[in-house]
Amino acid sequence: MKPKISLQLWSIREACEENLYEALKEVQKSGYDGVEFAGYYGHSAAEVRSFLDALGLEVTASHISYEALQRNLEETVSFEKGIGNSRIVVPHATFKTFEEWKTFIAEMEEIAEKVAEEGIDFFYHNHAHEFTEIPGQDILDYMVKNTKYINLEVDLYWLADSGKDVFLWLKEHEDRIGLFHMKDMQESPRESTEIGSGVLPMKEYVQMAKQWSLPWLIVEQEAFQSYQPLEAAAIDFGQLKAIVEEVYQ
Repeated sequence: MKPKISLQLWSIREACEENLYEALKEVQKSGYDGVEFAGYYGHSAAEVRSFLDALGLEVTASHISYEALQRNLEETVSFEKGIGNSRIVVPHATFKTFEEWKTFIAEMEEIAEKVAEEGIDFFYHNHAHEFTEIPGQDILDYMVKNTKYINLEVDLYWLADSGKDVFLWLKEHEDRIGLFHMKDMQESPRESTEIGSGVLPMKEYVQMAKQWSLPWLIVEQEAFQSYQPLEAAAIDFGQLKAIVEEVYQ
């Protein structure tokens, strides 16, 4: 089975803020199968669900801050079920000490176990600092070795940016990796760019996704050199779709 292709809506957040339905319509027109949310811009679960149903888009996952999960877990789970989502992703965390990270991970595991009881898979999304901010500690490695319910949404751009051997690291942690963020890297200045315009081995990443039968590949772009975000998102889809077709033929 080929993976479906999704867009992390943070990539087009200004368009989503202006008019979420119209932004989703543009995403669907570009060819995407689904979206990963990063906020709902004041819309109810029923409204969001109606937008998705009207456009034939699926929910891949939702990025929800750890603080929001701590405050309103029951309400959040109810909202996510209401829009048809079965994956919650904590998008970011940072701490000054390893002890603080350990406490956070233990608390996050408790939340992950609770949402698992509701049929929702729980993920943590990395940046580069989890590998670098505590000298000698790979926080994600510690995370998966000391938890049962926390899976990884691996942002391949940030993993590469951290200086890790990407493919070795992925193979060592494959049993807990459920989602890939597909984001290409411009070398100078180092920032994200359209898929196929950067230096990262996107085809090899897709080949690894095929080996693991990952259900979704999620496009994210955070910097824009030559195109507006919606234009860039359309290019990203076309480029990634072509790679998927080549790898899965």
